[in-house]
Amino acid sequence: MDSLTFLDRGSKTKLLPLYVLYGDEPFLKRQVLNSLRLWALGSESGDAGMSVHAGDTATFAAVYDELETAPFFSPRRLVVIDSADPFVTAFRATLEKKVKELPETSVLVLDVKTWASNTRLYKLIGSDAAIDCKTPPAAKLVSWCVQRARAEHKAELANSAAALLVDLVGQEMGLLDQELEKLAVFVGTRGRIESADVDKLVGHSRSQDTWKIFDAIGAGRTGEALTILERLFDQGDEPLRMLGAFSMQLRRLAQAARLAQQGRTLRRALEEVGVPHFGLQSAEQQLRHLGRHRARHLYDWVLEVNVGLKGGSPLPPRTLLERFVVKLARTERGP
Repeated sequence: MDSLTFLDRGSKTKLLPLYVLYGDEPFLKRQVLNSLRLWALGSESGDAGMSVHAGDTATFAAVYDELETAPFFSPRRLVVIDSADPFVTAFRATLEKKVKELPETSVLVLDVKTWASNTRLYKLIGSDAAIDCKTPPAAKLVSWCVQRARAEHKAELANSAAALLVDLVGQEMGLLDQELEKLAVFVGTRGRIESADVDKLVGHSRSQDTWKIFDAIGAGRTGEALTILERLFDQGDEPLRMLGAFSMQLRRLAQAARLAQQGRTLRRALEEVGVPHFGLQSAEQQLRHLGRHRARHLYDWVLEVNVGLKGGSPLPPRTLLERFVVKLARTERGP
């Protein structure tokens, strides 16, 4: 089941004795786990009936004993296995035997990164108990931001403002929620967040720094681009936020390159994809610097870095972004 669907349905469905939370978005996992905690334990019991075990040290016997122990201060027990991939690997056969015998007075939650749909355990647990917590696509995040602003922060968020926010911040939902909270406080009693508010509060300084980096990239000045990037790191800027700002410009360049291949002039193509007037000359230089071949790969490169920043690469985030900037700034060497 999709996590957003689960959060929307909430306690309207039957509480199951086992849930698997899988995917790469920690914010969604926290939201789902909090929903399960309130559902299983009630709002009055707090965390008294909840325990958390590390997946690399927990044993099935100890976990099962706890599940079978009658709860004292809450309606049920909630037992969570954090980073449960090694737990599932070590006790897969036992889980397959016991999955239908788990006591109804407890709820077991397995927090894993991956959950293969072709396994026997997946089929035994079923789709209602497997909660997909992967990062939604950008288009879906826009509507999520609108709903989140209304439900949690009591503010109306314009669709255009939501799209700009996702462009600037990126697709990490925890960061998006933080910015939504700031924006709601910023607009106050006005109660409606427009694109101008997002640009002023979230995008202004970041856009300026991004333009400076891309100006240096377009001129092939790798050292200057890296110096600006280093300053952003030193100021404590989040790598995923930086990539979000980069992504907005790179998507525009990729879209403009496609339009240019269809016969538009570069200037006309850049105008059509929303490059502001003051940035047209710089963006045209960036496209010429990148060349047709590299422009075709911009979407793939952004996705690759995004996956790497979310744990898909052993390299530190700083190194990933530095390499990305070098790749963009170097002179094209052909296909």
